[in-house]
Amino acid sequence: MQFRQKALSKLQSPEELDLPVRFARPQGRLVLAVTVLVMAAAGVWAFTGTVTSKLSAPGILTRPEGRYLLQSPVAGQVTELLVAEGARVSPGQPLAVVRTERGDRPVRAVAGGRLAALHVATGAVLATGADVATVERVTDPNDPLVAVLYVPPGANGTVRAGARVDITLPSVAGDGSAVLRGRVGSVGRAPQTRAQIGGFLGDDGLAAQFTRQGSPVAVLVTLERSGGRPDADDSGTPVAGAVHLSSQRPVDWLLP
Repeated sequence: MQFRQKALSKLQSPEELDLPVRFARPQGRLVLAVTVLVMAAAGVWAFTGTVTSKLSAPGILTRPEGRYLLQSPVAGQVTELLVAEGARVSPGQPLAVVRTERGDRPVRAVAGGRLAALHVATGAVLATGADVATVERVTDPNDPLVAVLYVPPGANGTVRAGARVDITLPSVAGDGSAVLRGRVGSVGRAPQTRAQIGGFLGDDGLAAQFTRQGSPVAVLVTLERSGGRPDADDSGTPVAGAVHLSSQRPVDWLLP
């Protein structure tokens, strides 16, 4: 009890009221001011700033109508190739001659277009259903190539028509990769199976690559005229695409 009385008398002493109040040191005030300014700037940026993200996806340069794989309807030996790669072909036009036990049989184009690649040579022995050629479906020879990207399922909801796209082509002879600019023309409504992609590209191997992580959604990209557009010989070239997604405010990430 004695110590308590001494403490109370000391607090009630007028001398205690005359002691100066100690404020923060100058260094502390500087740190506080900087912290307040940083928080204020971050708050302004969260409401007024924007962040743009990209969606990367593999793809290929091709014609808008795609390609088809022409297969031999008979077994036999190829005796003659009637059309060279790159030439225009008409529906039903003979592309090769196969000698069978019942005589020579032509292998005809199913639909018109451009002969993109021959998979056989003169003298080759074919089984029924063997690959003979890949034909691009071409309605107008002046139609430019497009890029078709295959994005993961579920990611297509973030891609909007008209969005900017960067298309990177592989390097050629050490010259470095080329980058083309384009815009999203259309976005597929549903994922595509390996069979659907293979039917459009005329290449089951590419279809297997694009479906390695599941059934993707096709995104068609129209290429801009500036920056050196690819020619017909570039059809079938694999590419890497980066789609610019919609800009978002940082505060939107925090709001429900």
